Amino acid sequence: MSGPVAVVTGASRGAGYGIAAALSARGWQVYATGRSIVDAPAGGIAVPIDHRDDAAVAALFERVRQDSGRLDLLVNNAAAISDDLVSPKPFWEKPLGLADVLDVGLRSSYVASWYAAPLLTASERGLIAFTSSPGSVCYMHGPAYGAQKAGVDKMAADMAVDFQGTGVATVSIWMGILLTEKLRAAFAKHPEALAKTAAHAETPEFTGYLIDALYRDQQLAELSGQTLIGAELAERYGITDEGGRRPPSHRQMMGSPRVPSTVVIR
Repeated sequence: MSGPVAVVTGASRGAGYGIAAALSARGWQVYATGRSIVDAPAGGIAVPIDHRDDAAVAALFERVRQDSGRLDLLVNNAAAISDDLVSPKPFWEKPLGLADVLDVGLRSSYVASWYAAPLLTASERGLIAFTSSPGSVCYMHGPAYGAQKAGVDKMAADMAVDFQGTGVATVSIWMGILLTEKLRAAFAKHPEALAKTAAHAETPEFTGYLIDALYRDQQLAELSGQTLIGAELAERYGITDEGGRRPPSHRQMMGSPRVPSTVVIR
């Protein structure tokens, strides 16, 4: 394979599929995973996988090693999201299954990173990007969702400490409201409402272009361990979204990423 190599988890649809598509368009060789994935974006390789299965995850990265001989980027995006997530009920009146996001979403990101690390550190440059949201600092969809987002933000911070000196960086990226196929379908009969929402939203591909720019940033090491707001990264790199839009940062409305302590206790 030519070009840098990426694994994007949870790429069956939505954010993961869009990120994989954007990376493919930028010349990446992409392994796109998902429990129900059938087709990968053009230039990508679809790998059906349940990220609850550690052995299957191990086999994925062994396949990458054998096929490509390298790995330059891991995007941890897979998450078990229930249709009941957005219910306004308190957590004990929602299905217990909402806690699955702590397995596929938090633990699965750790497992994928664990298997990816030897491949990433064997390259001169590597990046692990976690997809996250302001739900890590504000109440959003309940405690399970919030704990998962806060967890991946902290995981990026702590993994950066372990990766120091290896050439591998880790970041967590807060995405905004996503213009997924599901959201567009929900507004199908209300084009004016969709247009109003779209003005403050991001396409799934947007984060993929940001990750590509991050990887190529000569100051990437200085950003390692940070939680970054996607819309603000776009300003840094001069990236616009569909139609030349500049999605807004929701920092003032939803809060700022937590800044971890610099103390290291081994």
